[in-house]
Amino acid sequence: MNGVLSKVLVVAGAMIMSGAMAMAQQGRPGMPPANSPSNNPAASPNSSMNSAQQMQMQEQQNAAESSMQDKAFLRKAAEGGMAEVQLGQLAQQKGSSQDVRQFGEKMVQEHSQLNEQLKPIAEQDGVRPPKALSKKDEATMKKLESLSGQQFDHAYIETMLKDHKKDLKEFKETANRTQNSQLKDAAQHGVQVIESHLQDIQQIAKSHNVNAQGE
Repeated sequence: MNGVLSKVLVVAGAMIMSGAMAMAQQGRPGMPPANSPSNNPAASPNSSMNSAQQMQMQEQQNAAESSMQDKAFLRKAAEGGMAEVQLGQLAQQKGSSQDVRQFGEKMVQEHSQLNEQLKPIAEQDGVRPPKALSKKDEATMKKLESLSGQQFDHAYIETMLKDHKKDLKEFKETANRTQNSQLKDAAQHGVQVIESHLQDIQQIAKSHNVNAQGE
């Protein structure tokens, strides 16, 4: 009799333990199961809002960075354009060969036009036109002013080769990068103008036995 009672007690205890474990697995009253959407960050509406906010912030950062790059380009283009005009005027005065003087005249005319095209875009972006040449361009101007004859021609040709190769790269990069449609159009036009100038000065360099690569 005692043996039967013991077995009954064991079975009853096992049933009680099993029920307690089942209740524990169901969790506390009022708490969602562990795999509930409310406990899943990926399924939470807040996580979607955060992703959207992050994308918006990234777009704003990209736009701000692009605007800063636009302003830097416009400042450099204005400084470079001013230098091309003044150096062109100098070439008209001091060039010993007709092709150098003619190229200088072309620089004055076409870079003045390009400067005028970029000017209103710069004003919209708050970029003021330069009042004087940069220190680098001023040093180039003084160097060329001290030369004459073939020495001047060769130095001017070398300067134009280097400047136009650099300018062409910067205008192409801006045309491909900028989000400003007006600046994009102006930069694309500038690429065409500068490519034409580069071809001209490379041909002049060959006729004057100057390294046409501008190195």
